[in-house]
Amino acid sequence: MIQEVATLTITPGSEEDFEAAAAKAVPLFQKAPGALSWRLDRTIESPNEYTLTVGWATLEDHTVGFRESAEFQQWRELVGPHFAAPPQVKHVQHTYVGF
Repeated sequence: MIQEVATLTITPGSEEDFEAAAAKAVPLFQKAPGALSWRLDRTIESPNEYTLTVGWATLEDHTVGFRESAEFQQWRELVGPHFAAPPQVKHVQHTYVGF
């Protein structure tokens, strides 16, 4: 499994609206081929910063399949207005899992 890890910086004061929009977007990811999991975490020290982690079966499921889909456009329409900066996205693969 590949994990997409995106750091999302949200316009201060719109965190609640962003969270509501992100919740509406979950079904878009559920429909995406190769999508395995979806998680949104808020940074305690910087409350307008979030980490979105999406599990994908393959890198291409995200970079080609999802990013070129209508669902991606809908995702961006829902959450994009709340972004204070472009998302910072990377892909990771587990190399070791402890307890």
